[in-house]
Amino acid sequence: MTQDVIFQTLGTLSGKSIGVITLNIEKALNALNLDMVKAMTSQLRAWKDDDDIAFVVLDGAGDKAFCAGGDVRAIYHASVANPGEMTSQACDFFTQEYQLDYLLHQFGKPVLVWGDGIVMGGGLGLMAGGSHRVLTERSRIAMPEVTIGLYPDVGGSYFLNRMPGKLGLFLGLTAYNMNAADAYHVNVGNHFMGSDEKEPLFDAIAEVSWSDDESLNHQQLTLLLNKMQVSSSAQLGNSPLADYQPQIDQLMSGEIEQVHHQITTLDTELDWLKRAQKTALAGSPLSWFLIFAQANLGTTKTLAESFKWELGVSVNCCSNGDFCEGVRALLIDKDRQPQWRFNHASDVTAEAVTQLLTSPWEADKHPLKGI
Repeated sequence: MTQDVIFQTLGTLSGKSIGVITLNIEKALNALNLDMVKAMTSQLRAWKDDDDIAFVVLDGAGDKAFCAGGDVRAIYHASVANPGEMTSQACDFFTQEYQLDYLLHQFGKPVLVWGDGIVMGGGLGLMAGGSHRVLTERSRIAMPEVTIGLYPDVGGSYFLNRMPGKLGLFLGLTAYNMNAADAYHVNVGNHFMGSDEKEPLFDAIAEVSWSDDESLNHQQLTLLLNKMQVSSSAQLGNSPLADYQPQIDQLMSGEIEQVHHQITTLDTELDWLKRAQKTALAGSPLSWFLIFAQANLGTTKTLAESFKWELGVSVNCCSNGDFCEGVRALLIDKDRQPQWRFNHASDVTAEAVTQLLTSPWEADKHPLKGI
């Protein structure tokens, strides 16, 4: 039986080692399950305290995806079997996933993420935690939760709200697939290389003089990636998000009813924007309200506070939101005909939104109170 996640160490001439984590379910586009999350958390904590490990690399098996998100089927089945109740499956998965993401953000040592191919949902949660986030010409990055009755979690409440203009809101509502240039523009990635340059990168890493100084190792890794980016023959290309940012900001301006009207009446010849429009209007109306509530958090919450807010909303989506129906339509029955709780954004009640936004825990009982 193959391991869902593989841990290796790479020796270097300096005597220091590099910890390498490879997500290893290629046929499932390296989607995260709870066992993988637990194993990664345990290994990362060990490497964090291991003086022999200079830094950590995360990548995915195969050439299609780094990580296409979380494997949510177990949560779906538990939630369907217990309607209206918060299940241990939902609580455990999201709690431990967010703890893993937070650990990456706070790791101290450099964390290099090889963001080649598809990076979606939970995969973007991992990538956002990296200090050095490498994009390739094959990177396709999205937060598609609006299509399954959820919202951009895994820290999206923190990093989406720090993107230029209204781009975070646009990405949440439309599940727009970013290319490498888009992701670079919004700082999802901070380095770019060709997809065929991973092995040369590992070879070069082995020859650097890594030390016990975390700050120096960060600098050394940045210098190496910058040098390889300059010499790379791969082209970053153009970013529609950058090129059309004023129009996107205008499209996303106003309260939810106004934005819904603007997207509904949008007349465009741009294929990428047509796809974004179609996805947004087919998404869960409840998710629209959650995504707006998330955007309205602004930049006031710390990273830890963002994850705590998200955990409450995420488990509520599973027990009282559109999550089960979204997963059924997209992943279980695959009929792509979700019957959302509300037909239109104008039908959504304040009570339904408040129910999803109200944390099921007191502050001192919160599963993430320790982060």
